[in-house]
Amino acid sequence: MNMKIKVLLAVLVAIFISGCSDVIIPDKEGWKHAQKEEFLKILKTDKYASICNQQALYAQVLSTKNSLLMSNLLVEYTKNLANGCINLHVSKDYSVYRQRVSKSNIMMRIKAGHTIEQILAPYVPKYREFDRLLTRYKALENDSNISSSTLYKIRLNIERIKLMKPDNGKNYALINIPEFRVRIIENNIEAVSMAVVVGKKKMPTPIFSTDLKYITLNPQWSVPDSIARNEIIPKLIRNPNYLKRKRMVMRSSYDLNSKKLSPSSVNLKKYSGGKGHVPFKFIEVPSKRNGLGRVKFIFPNRHSVYMHDTQSKHLFKRKVRMYSHGCVRLSQPIEMLEHITVNYTARSYAEVKKMYDSLKSRHVSLNKKLAVHTAYLTAYVDDTGKLLLFNDVYGFDSSQRLNFK
Repeated sequence: MNMKIKVLLAVLVAIFISGCSDVIIPDKEGWKHAQKEEFLKILKTDKYASICNQQALYAQVLSTKNSLLMSNLLVEYTKNLANGCINLHVSKDYSVYRQRVSKSNIMMRIKAGHTIEQILAPYVPKYREFDRLLTRYKALENDSNISSSTLYKIRLNIERIKLMKPDNGKNYALINIPEFRVRIIENNIEAVSMAVVVGKKKMPTPIFSTDLKYITLNPQWSVPDSIARNEIIPKLIRNPNYLKRKRMVMRSSYDLNSKKLSPSSVNLKKYSGGKGHVPFKFIEVPSKRNGLGRVKFIFPNRHSVYMHDTQSKHLFKRKVRMYSHGCVRLSQPIEMLEHITVNYTARSYAEVKKMYDSLKSRHVSLNKKLAVHTAYLTAYVDDTGKLLLFNDVYGFDSSQRLNFK
């Protein structure tokens, strides 16, 4: 190659490298130009609604483009995305699922050349409810016809979804307490939807996530000690025939085959009212008139809450449906039974229906994962794209606050 050509090529390469070094070569913090531009683009629209309480830091980043400040903001943005921007005043009845965000891990990924979207991806909620509410919020944010209280309500629920269990899977049941409705979502499509009855305000349905494990057909109702003390025993004291009238039996444990007991064999007044363990148990035997109905859907949890059939069908005609002791009563239990049997068990519906018709207690296990989430969403976008707003039935909209300071 001609020497003049070699020199010319060397000069051109030097010029190219000099002009593009800020694009290709990382700075002292490990940031490449493309990563900075990508992050600034995400911040400009606040794509994941997670600047929150970092407005001052964001302003500094915009004015200085300082890499150290940008690193700090990326870490805080990720934390807000993973763990929400909300002061929950968390109680034992409201479970949150916080995620660990490691600054060292984030910076390691920056230096490895990962995109910002790749870094944020593990913390972006996979629920369709998150995308829908966030999209609607952004569409309405600058609409002068929308009240600030409505925008606040939508944003509050976006933050609640950030704190739901992250590994929900593609299929899940969402029990939305303020809406009094349960849906089964499969691959982002609503497969089942029905009205429910939830817990009274003094006995609320708790907020938590777990997996559906099995179905009980023709269940017995094992009366919890709290209900035995405050409802069953006082009625039994007043009316010795109460158990017979309610198709209940008294046993030494919740096993129907355990030792039989009679009300006269114990000091009922000693266990009337209050709290604490009751050394005998009341059981409503399986029947067509059982208080739990004919089927229960069990997702084991410390609250002893489950979905079940009910004899009180008239309650579904009411707009506000808070009547249970915390469990979730289904308006269409047979529809739920058929769908879960066909899609999540190894049995045919004909086989399960035969068990159901026998009036004998039987259990049917699931062989596929179906997560169950009891949620508190007072704002929801339905399949038609309509924004639905619900009353704050448990008072969480009032007690929880956005953390933007």
